[in-house]
Amino acid sequence: MSGIRKDVVRKLARIAAALALIAGVTALYRWPFSVNSTTVALSYLLAILGVATGWGLVEAIVASVAGMLCFNYFFLPPVGTFTIADPENWVALAAFLVTSVVASQLSSTVRRKALEATRRQHEMERLYALSRSLMLLDNRASAAAQVAYHVAQVFEIPGVAFFDREHDKLHRAGPHDVPVSEDKLRDAAVQNTAFYDPAEQVSILPVRLGGAPIGSLAVAGSVVSDTALHAIVNLAAIAVERAGAQEAAARAEATRQNQELKSALLDALAHEFTTPLTSIKAASSALLDDGGTPQRELLTIIEEETDRLSSLVAETIQMARIEAGNLRLERQPHEVAAVVSAALGKLRLQLEDREVRVEIAASLPPVLVDAELAGLAIRQFVTNALKYSDPRTPILVRASLDADAVVISVKDSGPGIPEGILARIFEKFYRAAGGALSVPGAGMGLAIARQIVEAHGGRIWVDSRVGQGSEFFLTLPCAWEEPTP
Repeated sequence: MSGIRKDVVRKLARIAAALALIAGVTALYRWPFSVNSTTVALSYLLAILGVATGWGLVEAIVASVAGMLCFNYFFLPPVGTFTIADPENWVALAAFLVTSVVASQLSSTVRRKALEATRRQHEMERLYALSRSLMLLDNRASAAAQVAYHVAQVFEIPGVAFFDREHDKLHRAGPHDVPVSEDKLRDAAVQNTAFYDPAEQVSILPVRLGGAPIGSLAVAGSVVSDTALHAIVNLAAIAVERAGAQEAAARAEATRQNQELKSALLDALAHEFTTPLTSIKAASSALLDDGGTPQRELLTIIEEETDRLSSLVAETIQMARIEAGNLRLERQPHEVAAVVSAALGKLRLQLEDREVRVEIAASLPPVLVDAELAGLAIRQFVTNALKYSDPRTPILVRASLDADAVVISVKDSGPGIPEGILARIFEKFYRAAGGALSVPGAGMGLAIARQIVEAHGGRIWVDSRVGQGSEFFLTLPCAWEEPTP
């Protein structure tokens, strides 16, 4: 109602201004100047033409009638009366009326075309902005929801609803809700029908690409032309289809990486199982040949290598569970020395000819950890040091207290890690170029150690200098005893 009232006030103000303009022309030629009637008539015509051009038909007709009356009363004989003695004066009145009507129509047409051109330009600019927004959709969120949001935001539409047929879900955007049901949108998508509700001022169009139904789009209000609305629907179809293609590609890439992981794990297992199997085979062959070799020594080798195989199988199962996200911690307080000793004990065969120095302060508090998993993380550090360092150099295992956590580190004297790849050393499958071919492994050990440590709420990092070796660190939470009352 306030908008209608403003339009009426604006229209009355323009009529008053048109009457004032006619009065001004009349006063100009009636008193200061004395001119013939032809000049007065042309002046009135110019005034009426200006009113018609600037304001419209109603204001021009009012100005025409006022100009005719003033021209008749003040300038045509007999002056001072509204009598038209000469029939030619009727021509003046007709000229005023025709001028007002023709000029206002021409002006209205020009203004309408100018407004239409401006509106189309704005719609093209908004369509371009929408296309850019839809090209940058976030793959982590619903494409249909993002399409509805961007359409409402770019075109300033009060309400937008997008029905995603693939996921059978309705997404709404905009400050106001669109008065349309989900069933109606579903029918529009399936039946490929478009309709307009004049009562609610809601337009519904099916969203399709290549004949396949993708969904439907509902737009509230009449702020968008039919041409722009169809362009919006086409852009929405392309955006949703593109997002679906990207999602399918991501799933395919994840499947490919999963296959690579399985292949890498199988290769690593094949290499790790070869050594103990070879020892078992040699010992058992010697026992069968009974060539004088003491049987106790061969049986000891078989027992140790069998234990090593069992340990490898258990660790492989544990690694598979960690990789699958099924990491369950059974935390208990454990002494740091006991956790480290158990971890090194499972590597006793690999450490037979290596010097390992352990420096653990006796005053360290116990740690609240899953001992098996914490030992697995430490073994990854020690195994890494065994692979990449000179067999003649010692490996140093240290533990110290840092605030509410115990820091455990494994230091070697290997070739070191270049600074440019330090940030990637804990990534899955990543291996330094220099050792990727000469050192066996799948590149999973440090990544698994990181997952174990972070599951305990700790941190993991490495300090390394090329030519001076590397030191790997992890932190484990302390299990402080509560004070007795």
